[in-house]
Amino acid sequence: MSQQELLLNSERSNGAFTEERRSRSRLGLVVTGVVGGSLVALYAVAAPFVAPALRKVCLPFVPATTAQVGNVLKVLRTRSGTLVDIGSGDGRIVIAAAKCGFQASGLELNPWLVWYSRYKAWREGVHCSTSFHISDLWKASFAQYSNVVIFGVPQMMDQLELKLASELPSSAKVVACRFPFPTWVPESTEGEGIDTVWVYDAKTFQSDLHSGKTRNMSLEDKPDPHTRSLSVS
Repeated sequence: MSQQELLLNSERSNGAFTEERRSRSRLGLVVTGVVGGSLVALYAVAAPFVAPALRKVCLPFVPATTAQVGNVLKVLRTRSGTLVDIGSGDGRIVIAAAKCGFQASGLELNPWLVWYSRYKAWREGVHCSTSFHISDLWKASFAQYSNVVIFGVPQMMDQLELKLASELPSSAKVVACRFPFPTWVPESTEGEGIDTVWVYDAKTFQSDLHSGKTRNMSLEDKPDPHTRSLSVS
């Protein structure tokens, strides 16, 4: 083989090696772009749902478990009328209650969760008996509800006691999930551990309020605004 042919073969080999390196480099860029884009997309989708966690009091979106939903429906099985879920999250309690015959509403600060809940209700065929509102619970009135479900945290339960006692009709029932109310005496409980629910009768806690058994608090004692975002059901 002549020197010229050897030189030509060498140049071809070098060219093929360079092209292979370029191909690998382009593949690496594509993979990096896909992974990076996926992470950005995942964050864009997830961030609005977990946004309530970015508060002074951490109240992230924690969906209710199947057992919790079942326990809520079980303790309300003899009830009817209107129902509100305070901090309705992705709407699963509201939708399940509507399927059991309630005219059910959800209050939620996170607009993404509200829109998602409305879509789920439409998809499940209960949009006519459900409603979801972007609402601050401390500014909402509960006078029109005969059943209240709340997935709260200890930091807000004492303040919520007084608000509900002053606004609910005497025939109302309140179901607390995960954490009980601090001074109210439940008439019954269902489940165990994190799936426990506590049932309270409005006549009882309103009577206690009027007799002075409930802790002395004023509605003028405004709750920490950072506890307003409820996204736990």
